[in-house]
Amino acid sequence: MTVLAIETSTSVCSAALSMDGQTIASRVNREGTNHARLLPVFVEELLAELNARSLQLDAVALSEGPGSYTGLRIGASTAKGLCYGFNIPLVPIATTEVLCAAIMAKHSIQEGDYLLPMIDARRMEVYTALYQVQNGIPVLQNNITAKVIESPKSVEWGDGKNYYFGDGAEKCVALFAENADFIADIVPDAAVMGQLAVSHIKDKKNCLTGTDIAYYEPFYLKEFIAAQSHVKGLV
Repeated sequence: MTVLAIETSTSVCSAALSMDGQTIASRVNREGTNHARLLPVFVEELLAELNARSLQLDAVALSEGPGSYTGLRIGASTAKGLCYGFNIPLVPIATTEVLCAAIMAKHSIQEGDYLLPMIDARRMEVYTALYQVQNGIPVLQNNITAKVIESPKSVEWGDGKNYYFGDGAEKCVALFAENADFIADIVPDAAVMGQLAVSHIKDKKNCLTGTDIAYYEPFYLKEFIAAQSHVKGLV
């Protein structure tokens, strides 16, 4: 099974090609929010790799949020276009799940440990959820929510070893130092989405086809509120 994965939920833009859950090619840029310019180039290069290997694309996996509104829209529109063009399923995956896969790929997380992925939602607010590692797989323990971080009690902790990470986690270090371990430099990455996509497809979980793709929207979690422009002459 060959899957093209797209991740644009944060300031990092990435795309990857995997076969049977193993990444065979990937592209990533950490230099800022240039997703609208970078993602089409990444996709074109990965499709060229697909053709060079004489492979057939079976599905598109999308990191569906929560995260940046603009980034999620760019990723979703690209993914939906590819699904229509190739007539293949769309596999949306929660960005918190992608973050958990990213930390599992880089660090020795033990069975029973708890993971708190945190995505920046401006000021002292984060998008987060609690996962526990069960049989080597992070399993969601509660709903993905937006939390204003005021104290360690602002989030739910697991009864054991806890790790928190992601671009929303750094601003929580002073508050959480005694409750959990902070792990830096963990970002959602398309390169870890291949196996997640295969698992979702096998379990028939969030595997969209036909009109379901047409009506699909990313997992924004919160309504978009446009900020007032500070450019002179604009209202």
